[in-house]
Amino acid sequence: MNLEVVILAAGQGTRMKSRMPKVLHRLAGKPLVIHVIESAFKLKASVIHIVVGHGGEMVKQQLAQQDVKWITQDKQLGTGHAVAQALPALQEDSNVLILYGDVPLTSVDTLNELLLQSGEKSIGLLTVCLKNPHGYGRIIRNAEGAVQRIVEEKDANEEQRMVREANTGILAVPSKRLKQWLPKLSSDNSQGEYYLTDIISMAVEDGLVVNAVKATTEEEVRGINSRQQLAEMERWYQRQLANRLMAGGVTLADPDRIDIRGQMSAGQDTCIDVNTVFEGVVEIGDNVNIGPNVVIKNSKIADNVSICANCIIEDSQVSPHCQVGPFARLRPGTFLGAEAKVGNFVEIKKANIGTGSKVNHLSYVGDAEIGEAVNIGAGTITCNYDGVNKHLTRIEDGVFVGSNTALVAPITVGKNATIGAGSTVSQNVQENSLVVTRGEKRSIKNWERPKKRATISNKTD
Repeated sequence: MNLEVVILAAGQGTRMKSRMPKVLHRLAGKPLVIHVIESAFKLKASVIHIVVGHGGEMVKQQLAQQDVKWITQDKQLGTGHAVAQALPALQEDSNVLILYGDVPLTSVDTLNELLLQSGEKSIGLLTVCLKNPHGYGRIIRNAEGAVQRIVEEKDANEEQRMVREANTGILAVPSKRLKQWLPKLSSDNSQGEYYLTDIISMAVEDGLVVNAVKATTEEEVRGINSRQQLAEMERWYQRQLANRLMAGGVTLADPDRIDIRGQMSAGQDTCIDVNTVFEGVVEIGDNVNIGPNVVIKNSKIADNVSICANCIIEDSQVSPHCQVGPFARLRPGTFLGAEAKVGNFVEIKKANIGTGSKVNHLSYVGDAEIGEAVNIGAGTITCNYDGVNKHLTRIEDGVFVGSNTALVAPITVGKNATIGAGSTVSQNVQENSLVVTRGEKRSIKNWERPKKRATISNKTD
């Protein structure tokens, strides 16, 4: 059957103490409901319906780029009422998976298993065994172990409250059955609501089998209703990601002090220190050393790279055997060639740094093409912005730029040129020349750079 997903996201979430709808609060850098939507897409759902109520316009605005259908629940009269609002939009021959916007971490494997249990003569029900099922509806089975109904805690007697198997609310049901059962729901209960769980007893009465699938962990079906629960789930989720990294050969200084907010992979023998944050899509190679307090976003880090403490790397690519930091910032569009070095308090933006080149101290290089074996002295800046437009600085192979130099773009510095410290250069520099602008500007063609003197031994025979 065709798969349609209905995500219930209309709850106000009063315990969050927030003006923002509960489903928009973030876990691992993404709104709770986005986790659920992503799972639905992985299941290859043909349509995803989202039922919104409180703060619905805010939810729609933040999820405007998502390929989903919107359904409004004007009055919050229970889960059964919420799903009923989606009935007119459901196809007659589809299998419907009901999910919750505040239950973000149900695994795709679990949901796939659940979908297999729903058919012409059966429905799938996701349950969980809890040490303390307080607050949950209980799964009531007959002597043969078949599911008969679900009893909400407020309506349960003492014997029923002893049952540890609890309802998660997640169901897989043929749409034609939903259209048959939901109009029959009653609000005659302790909460005066239309319980979706009442369709379980209806299914049994109609001769359908209720196939219960048990969740592998409590956390994958846990709903988030408060900021405390959000923090607990964040740490649990991050620990699962940390465990996967370590299982793949990564050393973590402290698995409880790493945050992955997106998709992150790392090779063997990579070491990651504490308080590191990875956002978006991050790829890290083998034998990489990442110091403490580093943030990496949407970037690729090749093998044998060293990233020292307190660096920020965003939308950049770092080639093998590079060294970055400490306290360096690679802004979007940065490419570091092999064995390049970016040092203390250096900022690079939209620039290619060639193989073996060095930008060691207190410099800004933006909108630039830097060749191989270039040395950029401390305090050097590329003056790339004229107040309206950005301009390119091109520094060719082998150039030496002295400290405290300003390169006013657009400009090209030819191969093996030398720029004296404290210079402001606004014209192109020829190859193999020396430029000094501290006093009267002079340009010396074919200037020969100083060479290291041979070491003189002080030893005597």
